[in-house]
Amino acid sequence: MKPTATTTAIPEHVCVLVGVINKKQDDTLAKEYLDELAFLAETYGLRTKKSFTQKLEKPDKATFIGKGKVSEIKNYVKENAIDVVIFDDELSPSQQRNLEKELGKKILDRTTLILEIFEQRAHTAHAKTQVQLAQYQYLLPRLTGMWTHLERQRGGTGTRGGAGEKEIETDRRIVRDKIALLKERLKEIDKQMATQRKNRGELIRVALVGYTNVGKSTIMNLISKSNVFAENKLFATLDTTVRKVTIDNLAFLLSDTVGFIRKLPTQLVESFKSTLDEVREADVLIHIVDISHKNFEDHLNVVKQTLTEIGAGDKPTILVFNKTDAFSYTQKDEDDLTPTLRENLSLAEIKNTWMKGLHKPVLFISAQTKENIDEFKKTLYVLVKEMHVKRYPYNSLLY
Repeated sequence: MKPTATTTAIPEHVCVLVGVINKKQDDTLAKEYLDELAFLAETYGLRTKKSFTQKLEKPDKATFIGKGKVSEIKNYVKENAIDVVIFDDELSPSQQRNLEKELGKKILDRTTLILEIFEQRAHTAHAKTQVQLAQYQYLLPRLTGMWTHLERQRGGTGTRGGAGEKEIETDRRIVRDKIALLKERLKEIDKQMATQRKNRGELIRVALVGYTNVGKSTIMNLISKSNVFAENKLFATLDTTVRKVTIDNLAFLLSDTVGFIRKLPTQLVESFKSTLDEVREADVLIHIVDISHKNFEDHLNVVKQTLTEIGAGDKPTILVFNKTDAFSYTQKDEDDLTPTLRENLSLAEIKNTWMKGLHKPVLFISAQTKENIDEFKKTLYVLVKEMHVKRYPYNSLLY
């Protein structure tokens, strides 16, 4: 990944995926992760041709996977005109360099892929600055001698050091300077956004949160009657969108934020601080979960963990299970004595599991077919009204 924020995927290029099976990640989990990696690749503009897995006690220091697996992938890549090889785990600079030499193809790991998807989808100056900062922060500790033209970014004046300075040190200094510049730029943007939040008046603030591609933007459009961009791809939304919403006679602010994902690069969490401030400073969270996804419980826990990490884990929350129209299950035969799995449970049965004991509103809706949307609005209205009355008792007679 060049630190120039100009990398773009070429449509119709083909990739293969590589994952590992170990004590923390069995066959089933490895397949689930690779399915998500394939979706990330599709979002980036790549078509997945095949997935490879290998059982490993620990990664190989030189090539992450074993020599035999490298050879297997090399033969497949050569015979099937593969353009890119994507690893589900983060590679060290030396591993990436060795793999590129062995396979003769572009090598991406999960972190790099997510960063490049964010780069593709950053349209505003704010989002572009955040993504550039994340890319440079990811690049700095990984610099090797492969970047030979970074000096050009600095121009011909003000370059420190003599002719004998090592190229790698020059590269590192250039990247550090760029990071410092981007951080200063983000500070100014953060100040502007903080001022905007303060100027929004005495309205309760509600934030939509959830795993990526669970339907947050669709729900935003439905509730606020706006036209926020939404599509069936990961990270459709990077910039936070805020709309004033009125249910009956109660007005509040509703924000749609960037989706979370497992193994979210720490550089993105830091760079998107101002975007995540919308979540931190919200009065109410609406946690959207895709009930039709086979791993919805894992996705829910990833979001809960991320919210805790950014200091928003204890906020009043409405848990909304979306996409009930797409939910399906496999009913077991009466004489089937094997253990009942999650995929064997009907929606009614799922509602009577751990969800039944939650001390928070739990709703099941379909933003697509508008099923239970009125119940959703009513629940949201009651919670926002209760909060508004406590905070502004002088105008509680309006409701």
